[in-house]
Amino acid sequence: MILVTGSAGFIGANFVLDWFLQHDEAVVSLDKLTYAGNLENLASLKDDPRHVLVQGDIGDSALLNKLLALHRPRAIVNFAAESHVDRSIHGPEDFIQTNIVGTFHLLEAVRAYWGGLTAQEKTDFRFLHVSTDEVYGSLSPSDPAFTEEHSYQPNSPYSASKAASDHLVRAYHHTYGLPVLTTNCSNNYGPYHFPEKLIPLLIVNSLAGKNLPVYGDGQQIRDWLYVTDHCAAIRCVLQKGRAGETYNIGGWNEKANLEIVHTVCALLDEFRPRDDGLSYKSQIVFVADRPGHDRRYAIDASKIARELGWKPAETFDSGIRKTVQWYLDNQGWVSNVQSGNYRQWVEKNYTGRS
Repeated sequence: MILVTGSAGFIGANFVLDWFLQHDEAVVSLDKLTYAGNLENLASLKDDPRHVLVQGDIGDSALLNKLLALHRPRAIVNFAAESHVDRSIHGPEDFIQTNIVGTFHLLEAVRAYWGGLTAQEKTDFRFLHVSTDEVYGSLSPSDPAFTEEHSYQPNSPYSASKAASDHLVRAYHHTYGLPVLTTNCSNNYGPYHFPEKLIPLLIVNSLAGKNLPVYGDGQQIRDWLYVTDHCAAIRCVLQKGRAGETYNIGGWNEKANLEIVHTVCALLDEFRPRDDGLSYKSQIVFVADRPGHDRRYAIDASKIARELGWKPAETFDSGIRKTVQWYLDNQGWVSNVQSGNYRQWVEKNYTGRS
């Protein structure tokens, strides 16, 4: 079996759900169930004997030791992280505690567990750490895309905390021989994405008749990766990746934020037209930019394609259509995640940006 941390969040939940479409191998899920960890994401597995869900923190060493001894996983996939840049700007401490201190406690528990395995079990074991392209900093329009050799230049509390966790993972391989793998992915999108992030926020606000806030001039560029493509890449790295290596995972889809906004509006115009006949584009408003907003990210995913044979299955056009349709078909899920805390956060982040 494998242990998956952060499994009730956006990417973690998609990974677990997709895992069982590909495998019968059991999964133990560990999630702290903060605002972004949603039990509804894994509701379809409630009575599945292959899946065990445990509420807990990767910073809880006693719990980690107990789970590792009880279930004896052959691999760990670590999604557990605070991941929203805006939240890290308003309150960086949670990011330091989870992304750095939490990763340290997880590594320590895994190192002790791994040390007690047989020689063959040690050889076969893997610790896969899921990270982000934001650790590399910002690119100019003419710069080549990020490769695995790009220097780290994080510019937000979030990306700095993820960079620190990446360095810890690398150090545990170099110093202790722990067989680790690190993946750095571009912007994910797809089902179960918490609606504080760009694409689900656009859909939710559009349908509610609210403004569609665009930071600055909207020309910040990101590489967009459909979440199940990301899940497939992680499975590929877990199966075939070389211990100690880093693999960049991207969708080969560089898009400006404003282009994303226009695309989502056009799809909603097609799928769920406004009663007044106007385009959802009429709800777009430009607001004050995020402090220190990185201008461009771009992933060169050549290494994982060349060495492991992975490439994305979805184009942006196919993936974004599936995403918008999923949110339209799952309005109950959307309504349930928009708690009082969510509404307070949105008000806090956007008040005064006009």
